Amino acid sequence: MIQRIQSLYLLMTALFSTIFLWGKILRFTDNLHNKFYIKLGGIFKVTGGAVTENIEKVIPVTFLLLLIPLVSFITIFVFKNRRLQMRITAALTGLIIIMIIVLTVYTFNMIRNYNAVFSPGINLILPVLMLIFSYLAYRGIRKDEELVRSYDRLR
Repeated sequence: MIQRIQSLYLLMTALFSTIFLWGKILRFTDNLHNKFYIKLGGIFKVTGGAVTENIEKVIPVTFLLLLIPLVSFITIFVFKNRRLQMRITAALTGLIIIMIIVLTVYTFNMIRNYNAVFSPGINLILPVLMLIFSYLAYRGIRKDEELVRSYDRLR
């Protein structure tokens, strides 16, 4: 059923990933007071005032950031096939974990290559929340599947 709690969890995952998608994902500063941002389009360098240049493209991050909200939104509408919905939700959780790992790798590369210092922000909570909500959705779907199986045994 689409009105179950796991649909709300999946919707929250899609919402948080969309919010995370449009903001500055990671922020860095170097010794010369240059600012670096990792956004959807790539790594950007802000020198002095408002001069922004795109240093490099981050295709894996862009791909994952576009795929996660799409998959979580599609998973909501696969409610008639709970086993498929469980598999897609498990894959969604895996994608979120991969995104966190890829962002960690990019963080260490920025620190090493540009001698930059990482500046944590409030948006770093969003991937953790996405991971928690996708796990809760998986758990809710699994609970529904076990309930339906128990009713089938009683018949």
